[in-house]
Amino acid sequence: MGVDMSNPPNSHIKDFFASPALSLSLAGIFRGANVGNGEAAASMEVEEGEEGSGGGRREETVEISSENSGPMRSKSDDDFEGEGEHDHEDDEDGDDKNKKKKRKKYHRHTAEQIREMEALFKESPHPDEKQRQQLSKQLGLAPRQVKFWFQNRRTQIKAIQERHENSLLKSEMDKLREDNKSMRETINKACCPNCGTATTSRDAALTSTEEQQLRIENAKLKAEVEKLRAVVGKSSPGATASCSAGNEQENRSSLDFYTGIFGLDKSRIMETANQAMEELKKMATAGEPLWIRSVETGREILNYDEYTKVFGSEDSSINGRPKRSIEASRETGVVFIDVPRLVQSFMDVDQWKEMFPCLISKAATVDVICNGEGASRNGAVQLMFAEVQMLTPMVPTREVYFVRYCKQLNAEQWAIVDVSIDKVEDNIDASLVKCRKRPSGCIIEDKSNGHCKVIWVEHLQCQKSTVHTMYRTVVHSGLTFGARHWMATLQLQCERLVFFMATNVPTKDSTGVATLAGRKSILKLAQRMTWSFCRAICASSYHTWNKVSSKTGEDIRVSSRKNLNDPGEPVGVILCAVSSVWLPVVPHILFDFLRDEARRNEWDIMSNGGPVQTIANLIKGQDRGNAAAILQKMKSKENNMWVLQDSCTNAYESMVVYAPVDTNGMQSVITGCDSSNLAILPSGFSILPDGHESRPLVITSRQEERSTEGGCLLTIAFQILTNTSPTAKPTMESVDSINTLISCTLKNIRTSLQCEDS
Repeated sequence: MGVDMSNPPNSHIKDFFASPALSLSLAGIFRGANVGNGEAAASMEVEEGEEGSGGGRREETVEISSENSGPMRSKSDDDFEGEGEHDHEDDEDGDDKNKKKKRKKYHRHTAEQIREMEALFKESPHPDEKQRQQLSKQLGLAPRQVKFWFQNRRTQIKAIQERHENSLLKSEMDKLREDNKSMRETINKACCPNCGTATTSRDAALTSTEEQQLRIENAKLKAEVEKLRAVVGKSSPGATASCSAGNEQENRSSLDFYTGIFGLDKSRIMETANQAMEELKKMATAGEPLWIRSVETGREILNYDEYTKVFGSEDSSINGRPKRSIEASRETGVVFIDVPRLVQSFMDVDQWKEMFPCLISKAATVDVICNGEGASRNGAVQLMFAEVQMLTPMVPTREVYFVRYCKQLNAEQWAIVDVSIDKVEDNIDASLVKCRKRPSGCIIEDKSNGHCKVIWVEHLQCQKSTVHTMYRTVVHSGLTFGARHWMATLQLQCERLVFFMATNVPTKDSTGVATLAGRKSILKLAQRMTWSFCRAICASSYHTWNKVSSKTGEDIRVSSRKNLNDPGEPVGVILCAVSSVWLPVVPHILFDFLRDEARRNEWDIMSNGGPVQTIANLIKGQDRGNAAAILQKMKSKENNMWVLQDSCTNAYESMVVYAPVDTNGMQSVITGCDSSNLAILPSGFSILPDGHESRPLVITSRQEERSTEGGCLLTIAFQILTNTSPTAKPTMESVDSINTLISCTLKNIRTSLQCEDS
């Protein structure tokens, strides 16, 4: 190391080994070590069980053992004398001790010793004292040497993983830097496509705004990176990470990253997926005593005592993790879709999000473990991420990482199973793991005429958290994120798809539109409007909600965003206000009231109390409440504006979404023109049951008389364009206006339904 250790006294030697110089020297040894052949191990000893933590007590001895690294001086002569690892010199004269240099011999492990220790390391990286004693006798080494070797080996493995992580981060950063450079060059060279004039001045203003947006996004990404680094325990505050580049490391997939950090490999993932598949098949087909049907609600309830007997259990409070609640549900239904298309909808993340817009706010395929066989994707396995939402900002979203496995069981049955990976969660801070999936998914059975029978099982383990009292029952009962909700949404979306593709639509189901192209164009626009509404009102990290109180006492959440260049929305500053209330009204009665154009003037302030004329009405489901309509307000001050309304309902929830649209633009859509560039800003209502289910008031086979006590949860949302300039900021006047709009609308609804006291 180039340091003379014979002249200074022992106290100075201790100070040297406590200094950062030693860490730098060791880092150099790590970089020079030949890791591939397993013949070297070099590191500094730290207190056992605390290596790499930086907070543990340092031992008084440092030993370097390596086949490829050069000799390194020890910290204490006495330690080597006790182990016979250097020549003994006479230290009777203290002055001579400070003047004479002592030559020391260093022990190098033989290849056989290293092979034996490597073999044990693969089985047990943390051998106990008994194992170390046995190995030391077998190899003719001191127990202390064996202990040091294992500590050095563990630290070396961590250093390799850290370099790999830094390489991945560096590669991603270089890619983002190149993309940013390319985008800036494109902006600088931009010109008007009509006259060819450079758009430098206009783009300069936009570039400033884009730069501000990029800075905000960059801060969010940095926070996410720091969270991930904290998860894997590789970085302490203020620490700097070294980046080592290498073609082999840069080309490795993200699965290799998970393998290095969490100890995952393909065989481990496949084993977990196969076990989850077997559990799903039993959960989907078993009857009593595993599943017991409730007399009051008719829903199936999981007998958890029986579940633990069949599948085993895990303690939800082990390793200091918070207590977790179990949500389990099962639902069976028939959907109008063929098996291959439904399977593809689950395996393609974009189609999956489109299939469940009211439930999924974010989703991504993290990595593909196995592509499966051919176009059917039989045997496909992929790591996925999803953020599951409720259509209100008052209930937090749930983030979950899981493996999705697709398998054909027989000629007529397929299975899709999701399961979280235990090995990953064992390495994650307990505060970051809010929700995990036990084996969940669906069994799909092919029926005739393009129908499928689906058995859906949803089994979640979630950390207990505070939920608003109004939503506590519906969330904790498992209704919000349970199988019934997923099944009802799947049936509704498949039904919508059938009506969208239909060519023999009855005239009574498609009034006001003369062509199939016009019908499809309107339905596509209505669908985009509803998706936009769902994204705008949830508690996703896309939004930052601020709580305000109206003059009438409503609890209102307000959020703003800027649209720079999305043609599907107005350009400028958009303000969104949302309020959720409980009403003592049966959900379907409230839904019928809100979607009825004849009663719209009872709650819609913008109609000025005048009637509403229906220009077109398109049915898009078996329930006639599922429809898209074009309305005209007869007393509206803006004669050049129509209203597009999309109403949809299923066994669990209902929505009425609407937006003002330009008359000329809408007339072109009716003729069949593309509607993707028509700017639209939706407002509307989401209606859910309140979860207080009770016994039927009467026992009858007639559905309309099976009324129950209880009410509904109504979420009302309005969006307005406050300024056409994206650089502007929302004003207090605009906030007050939108709050007044919500308060007056809620008051009108309560008055019309005679529930003012709610």
